[in-house]
Amino acid sequence: MSLSKRDQKHLWHPLTQHKTSGEMLAMVKGKGAYLWDEKGNKYIDAISSWYTTVYGHCNEDITRSVAEQMQSLDQVVFSGFTHAPAVELSEALIGILPYNQEKLFFSDNGSTSVEIAIKMALQYHFNQGKKRTVLVAFEEGFHGDTFGAMSVSDLSIYNGPFEEFFLEVKRISVPTGENNQAVLQQLENLIKSEAIAGFIYEPLVQGAAAMKMHDADGLCQLIRLCQEHDVITIADEVMTGFGKTGTHFASDHMLNKPDIMCLSKALTAGLLPMAITSCAQKIYDAFYDDELRKGFFHGHTYTANPLACRAALAGIKLLTSDPIKTGIKHIIASHQEFDQEIRQHPMVKQTRHCGVIYAIDLNINMSRYGDLRNQLFQFFMDRGIFLRPLGNTIYILPPYIISNDQLTIIYQAIKECLNHPILNQRDQPHSLL
Repeated sequence: MSLSKRDQKHLWHPLTQHKTSGEMLAMVKGKGAYLWDEKGNKYIDAISSWYTTVYGHCNEDITRSVAEQMQSLDQVVFSGFTHAPAVELSEALIGILPYNQEKLFFSDNGSTSVEIAIKMALQYHFNQGKKRTVLVAFEEGFHGDTFGAMSVSDLSIYNGPFEEFFLEVKRISVPTGENNQAVLQQLENLIKSEAIAGFIYEPLVQGAAAMKMHDADGLCQLIRLCQEHDVITIADEVMTGFGKTGTHFASDHMLNKPDIMCLSKALTAGLLPMAITSCAQKIYDAFYDDELRKGFFHGHTYTANPLACRAALAGIKLLTSDPIKTGIKHIIASHQEFDQEIRQHPMVKQTRHCGVIYAIDLNINMSRYGDLRNQLFQFFMDRGIFLRPLGNTIYILPPYIISNDQLTIIYQAIKECLNHPILNQRDQPHSLL
């Protein structure tokens, strides 16, 4: 019996309505920019498996480093103990993070990194005897699936059944360059009228909002205003971190740096689960006290797992290497050239790009997880390309080691899709297959 058939007996998959989804596609191998299924078909991983495998699947530098670590120390509690992989990772990561980041707190995934950041922001004020309980977040933001992370997210398809249990959150628009002063005024009014503890944001690119992008100068002004009023700023770089916006972190595009940063996904290059919440010294200092209750009582079993730390260390070495820097520049230039070619196409409503992230909004109405979107997904899979459209948005976020030929195959498939007759037959039964 195939893996796909065996899967159906016991497994419950994320973001899936199993009654209508059909079988899961079983993958058996990954190498470089490719994935292989159990039937031997190969696919270009054009979204780096949800923005994680940015140095390619089964990168030998990373797997070798982790394999070596397996022979000496696999796991140890991180409360009361430490180890070389964590210490060395802290030194390497602080070396590439924005200048104000000083302390690192480990956890398991993007959602928990955000949960920790929110708790840090709230307790920062609590420890100083200040009652600040309200958070500010962008409209259409997404920060994860745990309760604090859901509270600051704004996508009801994920959050609907749980909203009555959320923290108090006020939302503001993203700055676009044209509305910067209006958004700044929005935030200023909230700071004056509410007990604002923190402001959380996805810097420059809102991933789950279909790669919606906003203005760096406008965001920088919001960060500065918050810091003038001791509102803790939290940059959720789970998606944007580690080279995706053309710099190590999206926060590098702003003069004003966040107080707290959330990191995961490409942190370990997709090999092992791990997250880090980093912070400025002033955050740590608010917890550093003779009173035990002012400490930060949060922990995970696999906090700072030595194997995951080694994967992250190997990833940082790759990120700062000349071949990866060159690969990122090549992808950016290729996206720009492709954009010039297709941006005026009648089926293209809008294009946008930031670093290696490129997004196209199709000039057609369709639901986020509807039938036509699913057929778009299958259209690309049938051509050997793993793309995961978000409604009418097709986006590319390829691994940095992708070849020019592989990028060309992706671009050609998108052009074929744009020219497919079905996209102009909106009132007809849909079939892109």
